[in-house]
Amino acid sequence: MATIILVRHGENDWVKKKRLAGWIPGIHLNENGRLQAQDAAQRLANLPIQAIYSSPVTRCVETAAFIAQPHNLNITELPEIGEVRYGKWEGAKIKKLAKKPEWNAVQHFPSRFQFPQGEALREVQYRAVHALEALSVRHEKETILAVSHADVIKLVLAHYLGVHIDLFQRIVISPASVSILALMGNGMVRILRLNDTGPLQPPDGKKQGNETAVTTSHHTDDRQSQPDQATNNQHHHAAKEA
Repeated sequence: MATIILVRHGENDWVKKKRLAGWIPGIHLNENGRLQAQDAAQRLANLPIQAIYSSPVTRCVETAAFIAQPHNLNITELPEIGEVRYGKWEGAKIKKLAKKPEWNAVQHFPSRFQFPQGEALREVQYRAVHALEALSVRHEKETILAVSHADVIKLVLAHYLGVHIDLFQRIVISPASVSILALMGNGMVRILRLNDTGPLQPPDGKKQGNETAVTTSHHTDDRQSQPDQATNNQHHHAAKEA
């Protein structure tokens, strides 16, 4: 069984500005993004990670560097898990793009959508899944980590969950979150974690209806500074099943 830890890059200023950064060079983690990456690195420090892969995009490589440090591992850049090629939409504000007729297809019929002069989302899903399948063979019986992007990770998880690509937007992947796949040699798949960012916290007292909404914390506290024991337990449990 290969265990693959999927980590989204930390926050950058383009996330806050709600713009499609795509493959534009020089977009670095901001201060909060670096803190998120450091926190993810602390939580993953005790896991037996044998190899680290990253999208070649700067914000992913920077996130991977924080995670790689306690493991003394090099980072291998893997273009197949790189960001969606947004084509003419790259760099645009999402608010402006949402006014385009094509936006409806992005949200509701992504299986048929191709970004102008860019990739189709079904192509992105194929290249990313194909790359992870190859890694699962190369790293059979090992735990590896891959740093990628929100849409790429959502598309990968949709595939392994058996969710049609037209519904992949229902999955949420937060900055520096951890999702874990177990890909077994007999074809079996297990999702051990999904969008894990740490202890559950109420969103600043805001309520939805009669209930308080629950989110995961992106701030470092005493509990998050400790290794994620639950992840360790699930990893060992899955290893026993294989």
